[in-house]
Amino acid sequence: MTKSLFQWPVRVYYEDTDCGGVVYHTSYLKFMERARTEWLRMHGFEQDALAVRHGVIFAVRSLQAEYLCPARFNALLQVSVGLLRCGAASLNFDQQVRADPPADGAGGRLLCSARVRIACLDSTLMRPCRIPADLITEIGSGN
Repeated sequence: MTKSLFQWPVRVYYEDTDCGGVVYHTSYLKFMERARTEWLRMHGFEQDALAVRHGVIFAVRSLQAEYLCPARFNALLQVSVGLLRCGAASLNFDQQVRADPPADGAGGRLLCSARVRIACLDSTLMRPCRIPADLITEIGSGN
């Protein structure tokens, strides 16, 4: 079960689409990456600072995505980040991309969902390493 759900708004730009105005499948992965970066930032961590201060970077280890409904050029989307599991050297997320909900507050249509496993790597050796303790403390608090 996810701890807390973080939401990040995204607008679909022309560069995210094919000539018919439909979002490329890889664009959803970019939207999810941006949302995870903003999730980290919300917790007080910048990826470049983690690399300098702790010598760690994060990389996608595995990803399973389901594309359910296309988004189109200029659409407003909501990308969610839910932490499923925080291990010693990896983070597992549940992510969804939804059409921006209508004004009545009803949930937006689910467009894409994914399970993403992120590995913490030593930035020099490019080998798995422990997630910094201060990051585990912050995200483990359920914020």
